[in-house]
Amino acid sequence: MTTLLFAKLTLRETQRRRILWVGVLMALGFLALFALGFNAIVTEMEEHANLEEAITISGLLLTTGLYAANLLVALLAVLVSVTAVSGEIESHTIEAIVTKPIRRWEVVLGKWLGFVVLLALYILLLGGGLMLIVYLRTGVTPANILPGLALMLLQACVILSVTILGGTRLSTLANGVLAFMLFGIAFLGGWIEQIGALLENETAVNIGIITSLLMPTQAVWNRALLMFQPNFVTSAYFAGPFAVISQPSHLMVGYAVVYAGSLLLLALFSISRRDL
Repeated sequence: MTTLLFAKLTLRETQRRRILWVGVLMALGFLALFALGFNAIVTEMEEHANLEEAITISGLLLTTGLYAANLLVALLAVLVSVTAVSGEIESHTIEAIVTKPIRRWEVVLGKWLGFVVLLALYILLLGGGLMLIVYLRTGVTPANILPGLALMLLQACVILSVTILGGTRLSTLANGVLAFMLFGIAFLGGWIEQIGALLENETAVNIGIITSLLMPTQAVWNRALLMFQPNFVTSAYFAGPFAVISQPSHLMVGYAVVYAGSLLLLALFSISRRDL
């Protein structure tokens, strides 16, 4: 019950600090911009292209929108959680909390769960909104919608576990740098892996795999994209820069789950042992 209470308080805190409302307004602006651009491009395609080309362009535009939405979710995951633990330690707020009959790990776990709920709602708004816009305009729907959105949430959970663990030992600034750099390394490694697979370069592919083991966010996203559009993103000709030539396995998804869970457990252990 204590953990759920702190999860609820975390959500209220995002409302009080207007993080939730700013995020929602910016998400609606993002969706409005996508809808206007998508409608203009599809209208042009309907007048000058055949049906197959129009469907292909629709798939590419949806992939582009999802790609941007995924980056926004990742950035939000870092920004909302980077001060969750380190900020309260630096301000000594957590000292007032732990003087009560409350375990430290309950506080941290509650914050993690609260952020998971927040990001899940944000993913539903952004990802679901993009798919709804495309469906209403063209009738095209991606495959495996719920599993794909779940993978996007898994990526966010990985980032949350990194920032929560970092916050137990690092300053807020150092924690933010660590999270962004790990995400950047995974992002770059993922691109190297895909280009290496396209060129059949084993060394480049192995570099991507190693970075995925270090930080599995990009591998999870590639798997989500593969779930959404299995017949589209596997072709470099159609999907272009968003092609998934080297396909992450189910084993990598399992690794990401273990990765996020292990870092969270380390965070709970770390905060319990830290001198405040």
